[in-house]
Amino acid sequence: MSTSPRQQLPDGPAVWCTNGPAAVAMWREMLPPGAYHRAAGRLRPGDTVVDIGANIGLMSVYCARTRPGVRVLAAEPAPALHACLERNLAEHAAPGWHAECVAVADRPGLLKFTYYPEAPGNSGLHADPDADDEITLTFLRNSGVDPEDAAELVEGLHEGVELTVPAVTVSELLRRHAVERVDLLKVDVERAELEVLRGVEEEHWPLVGAVVAEVHDEDGRLAAVRDLLTARGFAVDVRQDPLLADTVLYDVEALRAV
Repeated sequence: MSTSPRQQLPDGPAVWCTNGPAAVAMWREMLPPGAYHRAAGRLRPGDTVVDIGANIGLMSVYCARTRPGVRVLAAEPAPALHACLERNLAEHAAPGWHAECVAVADRPGLLKFTYYPEAPGNSGLHADPDADDEITLTFLRNSGVDPEDAAELVEGLHEGVELTVPAVTVSELLRRHAVERVDLLKVDVERAELEVLRGVEEEHWPLVGAVVAEVHDEDGRLAAVRDLLTARGFAVDVRQDPLLADTVLYDVEALRAV
């Protein structure tokens, strides 16, 4: 397989990716009736989207196609995914986009990152192959896949490559790029979501109008994310994709309370 094949997405554009089937699976998360679709629909032309855990940029691409003219600032630490992210933003985003090859956390530094070539959307700072296998198995069973077939599909899916990547905070990204308003902060970072939000300094929270995040509800993380956002003036809604029932994955949507 080429390191950067071009994949036609169902009901979407052709994009550059490292893994075609994985790109198609991730694109499904952007489509109705999901949280990312709702978040993109609230944007207006000229709004700013900060895409943390951008992967190959499908959320940024979806926002740019939904509301032409949005400004995109994206972060993705895996070099292979970042290369595709840049190509996809160049083709689909409005001029002025930025894509940094960094992880985002609660403090700057160098961090260990696990990249899953066969499941790039599950890569992250806190990879857990056994837990990731179980989530994927449950998703496949909920999708109607025979359990034996599901087990075969998951075999070897989460064999990781260990990387050392630079990390920054959201606030550092905002300063670097002179961002004055964040109309949508999207966070999809595979168990590091609370760290990302804790990296938003108090002076920057008033700039954020909305947050959409995928949260792994392990060790009380969902409640902690909800409490953090509520304390900063957001109305928070938590939902779960029916295909992820009986997993720890939830969608958090937070809108600035008027």
